[in-house]
Amino acid sequence: MLRTSILSLASLLTFGAAMAQTAESVLLNASYDVSRELYKQVNPAFAAAWKARTGHTLTINQSHGGSSKQIGAVIGGMEADVVTMNQATDIDALAEKGLTPADWRKRFPNGAAPYSSTILFLVRKGNPKGIKDWADLAKPGTSVIIPNPKTSGNGRYSYLAAWGSVIANGGSEAQARELVSKILANVPVLDGGGRGATTTFTQRNMGDVLLTFESEAELIENEFGKGLFDVVNPKVSIEADAPVALVDKVAAKKGTTAAAKAYLDFLYTPEAQELIAKNNFRPRDPAVFKRHAQRFADIKLFSVDQVLGGWAQISKQHFADGGQYDQIVANIKR
Repeated sequence: MLRTSILSLASLLTFGAAMAQTAESVLLNASYDVSRELYKQVNPAFAAAWKARTGHTLTINQSHGGSSKQIGAVIGGMEADVVTMNQATDIDALAEKGLTPADWRKRFPNGAAPYSSTILFLVRKGNPKGIKDWADLAKPGTSVIIPNPKTSGNGRYSYLAAWGSVIANGGSEAQARELVSKILANVPVLDGGGRGATTTFTQRNMGDVLLTFESEAELIENEFGKGLFDVVNPKVSIEADAPVALVDKVAAKKGTTAAAKAYLDFLYTPEAQELIAKNNFRPRDPAVFKRHAQRFADIKLFSVDQVLGGWAQISKQHFADGGQYDQIVANIKR
């Protein structure tokens, strides 16, 4: 009788724990450096929508860092249910390890990128070096701050934006390499991520120009003081898609697959697209973009596929060991 009672109590406790886990779940979103403020607003909005829809409480935690470093952490065991990155190569790396399917782009609209941004220039107030376009970054005596293209999506897009600006205007690969080589020769320090590069420029007071995402310019001004910097829009720049993916193996293990997928689906809703636009990321919803068009620079944008041959080619040509980037850096004389 006592044994039966103990077993019954154990069963009730197990059932109660399972019900508590169902009623209250925790998601981890591994994201890149400059998305912090966006997801601080998206997360409570989704949690409220999830609560209204299911009656369950959901906690969403964030992890931020250089995009490639974040993916490395997930591959190394950080149990992120979803990743929200700023370059497709990182999610491809996740797929290569079997953590998400190879066709991850087909699981959500717009190639699984619910928003995009672009690269522009932040200069000291009054623009003392007269920086107007990419060629000005290559001039002797101009100090350029970008994060490391090997570890940061910001750095990678900055590198590709400079390279692609030449190709988009009819230039050759040799001319593109020459421009990028001169720009990188003007970089005094390569931080690991966009946040570190921003700190170097704003707090360490290094550099004449910071290459950063369009979405960061207003945040930097708000954080470090209005009137300290000017934004310069180059004539042409890159469209920086921000892809997302469900980390299937982790979500299946934690029992969070439904909530994790709903979280990424939510990014495409009008509510989330409004938050995306208000944080100066370019929303996919045409009506939302139109309402916030004044936030976005009038820059001619090119895509990775249009001008640079796609991410597979870029990874092999530029960022693989011994690729263009490594060759350029090896030849820079300090």
